[in-house]
Amino acid sequence: MTSDCNTEASWQQQRSDLIKTNLTGIGIITAWGLAKWDYFSNSPKSADEDWFQNNTDEGGADKAGHMYTSYVTTHGLSYMFETWCFRKDDAALYGALSSLAILGYMEIGDSFSDYGFSKEDFIANSLGSLLGYYLYTSPELADKLDLRWEYGLHPTGSDFTTDYENSKYLFALKLNGFETFHDTFLKHFELQLGYYVHGFDNQIDTKERNLFFAIGLNLTDLFKRHSYRKTAAVLKYIQIPETNMEFERDLNK
Repeated sequence: MTSDCNTEASWQQQRSDLIKTNLTGIGIITAWGLAKWDYFSNSPKSADEDWFQNNTDEGGADKAGHMYTSYVTTHGLSYMFETWCFRKDDAALYGALSSLAILGYMEIGDSFSDYGFSKEDFIANSLGSLLGYYLYTSPELADKLDLRWEYGLHPTGSDFTTDYENSKYLFALKLNGFETFHDTFLKHFELQLGYYVHGFDNQIDTKERNLFFAIGLNLTDLFKRHSYRKTAAVLKYIQIPETNMEFERDLNK
């Protein structure tokens, strides 16, 4: 529990907080879905979307996006439950399950739209929630590994949540998380592995599915060492554009 908690919240209070949180999340998804995704405009249906193939609508970037979103939601809800005096392990478990429930409801909403229910999206959500739970309960591993989203400088649509043409998703291995590098210059760097696509929004012939390796600056450690802990926490989830050197390969070539 956080330092502001003297005792663990009662089960009755925890249950009330869980219900309130999940209903709020479902309400937000419903409102956004009605405004942006045409929820409840069609009869329910399912869709076979595949994964990262070249013939998919988004080249798999949407699947990476679902995994990232459920991962971040798990961490956000877990931290919130901790501040409400849940024990850390309980907060992480309920955070992961609530993330899966709220984003699972999103798939139900999709089934009533042009998108349709996607088992691939649901699996990606599950993987993100599982990874979020594991890293939240494993501080030593969390010091070494981040999952991040980079949103570029040239938006291609009004809905940034589905602007996959302007998004990159990556894992960052932070060298300062290893004791070997604590007292070396290498502690300022990290190794990154990521994925992004181009050309899938208008299905042109020059579509790209890019896998990249990068050497980046460890901004989380930089800001943390200078006592900007909140900024450092945000940068565990957001990659700042142009702060790494990328070596990429287009899987379509």
